[in-house]
Amino acid sequence: MATAPVADQQRLLDVQDADLRLRQSRHRLETLPQIAQIAELQGRAFDLEEEAIARGTDVEDLRREVTKAEDDVQTVRTRAERDNARLTAGTGSAKDLQALQSELEVLAKRQSALEDIEIEAMERLETAEKVHADAVTQRDAITAQIAELESARAAAASEIADEIADIEAERVLKSEGLDAGLVSLYERLRDQNGGIGAARLSGSRCLGCNMTLNPGDVQAARNAPADQVVRCEECGCILVRVEEPSRKADA
Repeated sequence: MATAPVADQQRLLDVQDADLRLRQSRHRLETLPQIAQIAELQGRAFDLEEEAIARGTDVEDLRREVTKAEDDVQTVRTRAERDNARLTAGTGSAKDLQALQSELEVLAKRQSALEDIEIEAMERLETAEKVHADAVTQRDAITAQIAELESARAAAASEIADEIADIEAERVLKSEGLDAGLVSLYERLRDQNGGIGAARLSGSRCLGCNMTLNPGDVQAARNAPADQVVRCEECGCILVRVEEPSRKADA
């Protein structure tokens, strides 16, 4: 059976305590609330970015449409001004002047229709610009939220990283000089048992698995030589026997 100095077995509880605190700190580091919040907001930011791009494309298309409508109106207006000038000058035959008058009437109707198209396109452009501006505003707000959360995450992560460094340094001191075989067994059991490699035997209960051991196993553990490494029959961790207060009083 494995043996190790009693003092080393008892010091192993301090190492176990440090390891548990390290495990908890690393879990906190990996599960900072900002991580999930940032991931959710990044998804929304991506959707809003896509929306902003799509609405921006709508705006550009409508601007081209408005420009074309303005150009069409200006073309008709320019021709009408030219015909009006010719008609006012009265040059040409009566037939030519009559043709100019007829053309001006057609141009006036054409200009009116084109101006209606221009106004309708400008209204649609104004609406599209508002929709695009809303999408950009929402995207920018989400981006700002993400930046704030990333800053908060970095601060929290830095604090926990410092905490981890302190605990690691503490663990080095607590494990210094411990029996090599005991440490090797402890680390193997710790990796197998979800972080628990050693635990105190408190009364008839293993504080590693919190199971109450049967009386025979408890008696065997209590009666074993002090330097014998005893294992929990339920979870397999090293059971560290620490003299109970009642035993000290009896002694």
